[in-house]
This record gives sequence, structure tokens and C-alpha cells, in this order.
Amino acid sequence: MSFRPLHDRVLVRRVTAEEKSAGGIIIPDTAKEKPQEGEVVAAGSGTINDKGDLRPLDVKAGDRILFGKWSGTEVKLNGEELLIMKESDILGIVEKTTMAKAA
Repeated sequence: MSFRPLHDRVLVRRVTAEEKSAGGIIIPDTAKEKPQEGEVVAAGSGTINDKGDLRPLDVKAGDRILFGKWSGTEVKLNGEELLIMKESDILGIVEKTTMAKAA
């Protein structure tokens, strides 16, 4: 089964949280918070502005994003827990940076 979000909605897979703290302490499942970072699985076509033009979304499938703690609606597709949220619920895109060393 495939799923395509409509308009300005985005389908997101949560990124798993770290098992250990920065100090090396193992965090039990009961103390973990739901991650606020995810990967865009699918994105809608965009919204229509006042002039009737289609404004595409800023995110695309494969983007790593940050979103609010209570953002989105949890759904289960093909046995996998996913989130559907509006583009406005997305706080930003996490971009990978590569640090090049000067030779």
C-alpha cells in the first residue's frame, strides 16, 4: 500500500532516540521522551495561494526535520507508526554539514 498526503500535509517517520545519555547512563524506556526529529517519508503537492497558483512545499521525501512535541497525528500504515502533520508544524530542516579539513 502506498500513501500520498494531500495539500500541505507531510508523512513523517520518527527517528529513534538515543539509548544512552551523554554521560553514558542508559535511559530506560519509561523515561524516554518521544523524539522530535524525523524523516519525511512523503509530502503533498503544496497549497494554493490567493492568485490560484500552487506553492510547493519546502520539504521533500528524505529530508530530516524537527517538529513540535505535540505536532501531528499518529497513524499506523503497514504496521509502522508514522505521523501526519501540516508543513506549518515543521520547525526546520536538519542539514548535514561536512567539515572539510584544510590541508
